[in-house]
Amino acid sequence: MTERDTPTPLRRSIRLVPLALYGVGVTVGAGIYVLTGAVAGTAGAAAPLSFLLAALLIAPTAFSFGELSSRMPFAAGEAAYVLAGFRLSWLSLLIGLMVVAGGIVSSATVTNGAAGYIGAMVPLPPFIIKVGFVALLMGVAMWGVVQTVTVAILFTLVETGGLLLIIAAGLASPGEGATLTEMFLPFLSSDGLPFFGLAGVAAGVMLAFFAFIGFEDMVNMAEETEAPERTMPRAIILTLCITTLLYIATAAVALHTVAPADLAASSAPLALVFERATGHDAAFFAGIAVIATVNTVLVQMVMGARVIYGLAGKGAIPALFGMVHPKTRTPLIATGLVAAITVLLALFFPLEGLARTTSYIVLTIFALVNGSLIALRLREQTPAAFRVPLIVPVLGAALSMIVLAAELWRALT
Repeated sequence: MTERDTPTPLRRSIRLVPLALYGVGVTVGAGIYVLTGAVAGTAGAAAPLSFLLAALLIAPTAFSFGELSSRMPFAAGEAAYVLAGFRLSWLSLLIGLMVVAGGIVSSATVTNGAAGYIGAMVPLPPFIIKVGFVALLMGVAMWGVVQTVTVAILFTLVETGGLLLIIAAGLASPGEGATLTEMFLPFLSSDGLPFFGLAGVAAGVMLAFFAFIGFEDMVNMAEETEAPERTMPRAIILTLCITTLLYIATAAVALHTVAPADLAASSAPLALVFERATGHDAAFFAGIAVIATVNTVLVQMVMGARVIYGLAGKGAIPALFGMVHPKTRTPLIATGLVAAITVLLALFFPLEGLARTTSYIVLTIFALVNGSLIALRLREQTPAAFRVPLIVPVLGAALSMIVLAAELWRALT
């Protein structure tokens, strides 16, 4: 759907820097605050190397999304890409619904996590906390895209500030952990630290890979972005660069400050790093974690609503879900639907298995989106404002399928 064929279009008001910060917010999310310990548990002192390799692993797919968003700057981006590439409307609809499902399941999972943090500070029943939490964020998402992106940016600054604080504290600490050689050249190490070796680094890469997921949500904001053909690819690349630097620096400082085994055993590894580095209590990190969860749910809610809006605009689902309020210029019905399903899942469904399924969904989407770009490039040579070599989507598709196969194998064994 474009501004030409809808009575009330979405408002184009997002520029490069806000869009990139929006992307950083959804990518950083809540994951890095716990993933540092998980990756250290498998890769040991080489956890920073795992984060670096994970960034390289996901980079081809990010660049493929960049070209496709330049070619087709629409809401429900992944569905539009698959339709253009494979020319199968049923597959396009399936991908669109998979994107929505992945976002909703992720939001419900994070809502449960947020309810635990909030419940420790406010003695209210979990039911009230979960419903109130989602309702508040639904109100922000319905308020307007400028307001939503502003809130997301503020939360992103808090999340990122927390990581920068950890980095600064770790650099100022003498440290008791690994050296740079042990982190990035573990095979040259001879001191016998645990988990070194190809298998440990590879397992760490598989975990770290999911810390970089989030840029794919950005493309669904294309109809609210100024000059999306140029802005969207640049914002995706900028998001990937910023998050890669943040993750590698955070992991390196954490492993410099705290031994890998201690990080792996901690449920709040970055709080442990702060305490070891400064000697001060890090209880306020719980507040940062809540903000990270709020940002994740808000961005996923906005993304899911835009995908539903985009599918309605293409006639794939009832037009009712594509209605935009003339004053707020946001898809109220689509946003309400996403919020309602999120609450139901958070309240009544066990989400551990569903959260793992989200990983399978995302990797399947990545493989098909890369395949769509390959099909488009082989079939036609239409110029685009942002264009990548053909080897990029080929690598993206192959790597996505390898990671998906590895995840399925790990689940079955």
